Amino acid sequence: MIKRAIIFSLVILGLHISSALVFGQQTAPAANSTGNGDTNAPTSMSNDAVESGQTSSKPGLNIPYEDPNVPNLPGATVQVLKDGQKPPEREDEDYEDWSVPTIKAGMRIQAMPLLETKGDGFSRQLVEAQWRELDPIDLWIIRPEGIKNPPVILYMYSYPSTNAIYKNDEACKFLVQNGFVAVGLVPALTEHRFHDRPTKEWFVSQMQEALSTSTHDVQMALNYLASTNEFDMTRVGMWGDGAGASVAIMAAAVDQRIKVLDLLNPWGDWPDWLAKSTLIPEAERADYLKPDFLSRLDQLDPVKWLPTLQTQTMRLQLIGTVTVTPPEVRKREQAVVPVSATTVYYADTKTFYGQVASKGLGFNWIKEQLGKLPPGPIPVQAPEQTK
Repeated sequence: MIKRAIIFSLVILGLHISSALVFGQQTAPAANSTGNGDTNAPTSMSNDAVESGQTSSKPGLNIPYEDPNVPNLPGATVQVLKDGQKPPEREDEDYEDWSVPTIKAGMRIQAMPLLETKGDGFSRQLVEAQWRELDPIDLWIIRPEGIKNPPVILYMYSYPSTNAIYKNDEACKFLVQNGFVAVGLVPALTEHRFHDRPTKEWFVSQMQEALSTSTHDVQMALNYLASTNEFDMTRVGMWGDGAGASVAIMAAAVDQRIKVLDLLNPWGDWPDWLAKSTLIPEAERADYLKPDFLSRLDQLDPVKWLPTLQTQTMRLQLIGTVTVTPPEVRKREQAVVPVSATTVYYADTKTFYGQVASKGLGFNWIKEQLGKLPPGPIPVQAPEQTK
C-alpha cells in the first residue's frame, strides 16, 4: 500500500497538480519556464534502453487511415520514417485551423520510432511524431506485456509539465496495471515543444495556438495509434488535468473515439479564468482580457463543449484550494457538465491526497469505466513488406 501511494504521488508530481499547489500561494513562474517542481522524479531509462538513434521502423504503415465508425472524421496519411529520412515539406498555407478544435482533412503524420525498452511487465516506446512544421512531438507508448488489442488511455499533463514520468520503470508498471496502454504527450509550448520563439511567448500568451494545436494533437495521435493495428480503438479514454483536461474536453467533443474522460480541475470559461487565475502574471493580465484576445478563444472554451459530451462517460474532479482554476470557473463547470457525469469535489489538496493519492487510486476510475465497455475486434495485422 505504501509503495503504491509513493508511485501514484510520483505520477501526480508529473501533473499540473504539483504546480497548481505552488501557483495557489505565489505568483506565476517565468513565462518560458517548463519546469513543474518535479525535482525528485527519476529521469533515467532502464539499463536495456536502445541506444539513441536506433529505430525499429515497421513497414506497411505508409497507408491512409480513415475510421469508418466515426462519421466526418478527416483522414490522415501515416508515414513511418526510417533512420535518416526527412519529412516532406508542406507547401499549403491553409493546413491547420487554429480557431476550432477539429482537425482539417489532409493533415499528414510522419512518425519515427526512436527507441523501445522492456521492463517488468511492460514495454516502453518513444515515437517522434510530427504533423506540423517545427513541432515534433514525443509520444510515449507504454504497453502491458502479453495483452493483445489492449484499450488505450491518453494522459495529457498541464502547463507546465514534463515527460519525465514515462522514463521511470515503477511509474510505467503502475500505468499499465490491469492491461491498459498508457500514451503520454505534453501540450503545445511545453517542455521540448517550446523552442524557436521569443521567451516572452508562453502557453497563455499564445493560448489560441496552444489550445487548438494540442486538441488537434490528440486526434492525430489517435490516428497514428489506429494505423498500427495494435490497439483497441473502440475503448479509448483520456485523463487530463488543468490545460490537459481542457484539451481532453474539446478533443472528445469532436472525436467520438474518446469514450471515457477523467478531468481534474480543467481550465476554461476564459473571461473569468484569465481575469482571476493565479497562473497569470499581473503585468500581463490586461492584455489577455482585451476583446480581440478573447474573441480568438470563442470556439476553444471547454465550458461551451462540456454540455455536448452526452455520449461519453465522464468524471469531473475539482479541488477547492487550487486557484489556478478560480472558484467561479469551477462553479460554471459544475453547472454545465452533463447530468450523467460523476462530479467529485475535494475541499483542499490535503483531502485529495488523503482520499486519492495516498491510496494510489487516481487512475482506477477511468480503467474501471473502460473495462465495462465490450472489447472491439482484434485488428488484422498488415503483412510486413519483404525487402
